[in-house]
Amino acid sequence: MALSIYNSYTREKEVFTPLTAGHVGMYVCGPTVSGESHLGHARPYITFDVLYRYLTHLGYKVRYVRNITDAGHFEEEGREAEDKVSKKALLEKLEPMELVQKYTNRFHWAMKQFNCIEPTIEPTATGHILEQQEMIKKIMEAGYAYEVNGSVYFDVTKYAASHDYGKLSGRVMEDLLETTRELEGQEEKRNKADFALWKAAAPEHIMRWPSPWGVGFPGWHIECSAMATKYLGAQFDIHGGGMDLQFPHHESEIAQSTICNHSAPVRYWMHNNMITVNGRKMGKSYNNFITLTEMFNGNNPSLQQAFSPMTIRFFILQSHYRSTLDFSNEALIGSERAFKRLWEAYQHLMAMDAGGSHTATDAALDTRVQHWINEFETFINDDLGTPRIIANMFELVPVINSLRDKRIPFHSISAETLRSMQEHFRVYLEDIMGLREENQQNNESFSKVMELLLTLRKEARAKKDFVTSDTIRDELAKAGIEVKDEKDGSVSWTM
Repeated sequence: MALSIYNSYTREKEVFTPLTAGHVGMYVCGPTVSGESHLGHARPYITFDVLYRYLTHLGYKVRYVRNITDAGHFEEEGREAEDKVSKKALLEKLEPMELVQKYTNRFHWAMKQFNCIEPTIEPTATGHILEQQEMIKKIMEAGYAYEVNGSVYFDVTKYAASHDYGKLSGRVMEDLLETTRELEGQEEKRNKADFALWKAAAPEHIMRWPSPWGVGFPGWHIECSAMATKYLGAQFDIHGGGMDLQFPHHESEIAQSTICNHSAPVRYWMHNNMITVNGRKMGKSYNNFITLTEMFNGNNPSLQQAFSPMTIRFFILQSHYRSTLDFSNEALIGSERAFKRLWEAYQHLMAMDAGGSHTATDAALDTRVQHWINEFETFINDDLGTPRIIANMFELVPVINSLRDKRIPFHSISAETLRSMQEHFRVYLEDIMGLREENQQNNESFSKVMELLLTLRKEARAKKDFVTSDTIRDELAKAGIEVKDEKDGSVSWTM
C-alpha cells in the first residue's frame, strides 16, 4: 500500500512518489528564535517528526532540512514589518546572537523532551546571507525584482501576469492589491503586494550586512528559498509548515524560487492546522499562548496542572494534523489518562509470551484482532491518520487487559496474532508516532529512591522502630504512594 498525502497546492490527496527513487528531500520551516516556542509551535514539529519517522520506516533515505530563522525582515498579514530578533534583543538587553543562542537552545531542549528526531540539516538564516544575495541577483537579472533606496522588492504584479500567484493560499491577485495593509516602506513599492527581498538598514539597526544594494538585512521569504535550494536543489519532494505560513511566506517562496531556478520548487506542500484557544489561533500576537516550559511545569494561569511532553505529544497525535485542535485543560487531562492506560496495556502486551502454539483459539476474536492491527498500515498511509491508529489501539486495550487478567483464555488468539500485535504496537507507538514511557530516566531514579526508603523502613521495623516505619509509610501516602506489607513479608508500592 502506497503513502498518500494531502497536497495543499492541488487540494487533493496524492500518492507520494519521490523525485529520486529511494530518496526524499523534505524542508520544514523552523522557529523564529526571538522568543520561547509555545504549544502552537509544537504541532508542526511533532507532525513532521512523524512523517520523517514514517518515511524512514518505509526505507527512504530522507534529507530533512529544518531551518532556524535568526534574522530577517517580516511582512506578515496583520502585523507591521519588523525584525523580531533585533526588537527582542533590545527588550532583553542582549546581543542579538546571544538572544538567538538562548532561544535556539530552549527550542532544541523542548524538541528533545518531545522525542523529536533531529533534522539532518539545520541551517540558519544568518549563515546563508551570501546565498540569499546571489538568489536576489538572479531574480533582478530576470527582471522580477527592483531596487529602491537600498531595498529590493519582488515584483508580484509582473510575476502574476504569467504565473499562478495565489494558488497555494487561494488568494486572488486583484484582492491582494486592494486589501494589502499600509506597512512600513509601502511608498517605495511599485505595488502594494510586492514583498521585500532585502531591506536597507537604518543606522540604529543592529543586525546588518553589506550587499550590492547597500548595508541591510534579508527579507523573511528569501531565507527559506535560499536554504532549501542549497541543500535540496531547485526542486524537492516535500515542504511542510503551519497553514498560517501559506500566505505570504510560502506563496512568496514559490514565486521567487520559480524565477530563480526556472521551475516550481516543491512537489508536495503539506500544512498542519492550528492549535486554538476558545476557537482563536494560539499565538503571541493574540497574547493567548502558553510556552512549552509553562506546559511542562504548569506555571501559567490558564493551566490547572503541569503536563508532560508525552501527554502533549499524544494530545496532538489524537487529532489529524489537518484538523483544528482546541486547547483545554480537560482535553489534556483526558489525554494524560488515555496515554497512561494505553502505555500500561502496551507494557502488559510486551510481557506476554508469544512463543509456541496456541490451541483452541477463538476464531472470531482472532480475526477481529488481526483486522484492527492490519488497519494500522491503511491509516498511516492515508495522510498520516494517527487518530485512527490510536482508536484501533484502544479497541485492542480491553483484549490485552482481558488476556492479562485471564478473563479470556490466553490461547484465545493465536501465537502468530499475538506476535503481530506486539510488533505493530512497538513499531507504531514508538518508532513511528515517537511515543515513549514518561520520564524513563526519572522513573529509574525514582525506583532507586523508593528501594532505599523501603529498605530503611524494613530496617526500622526489624529494630521495632515503628515510629520511623510508620512515618515513612504515612509521608509516602501523602505523596500519593501506597505502601503495602504483604503476608509473605514482602513490601510493594503503587502510585
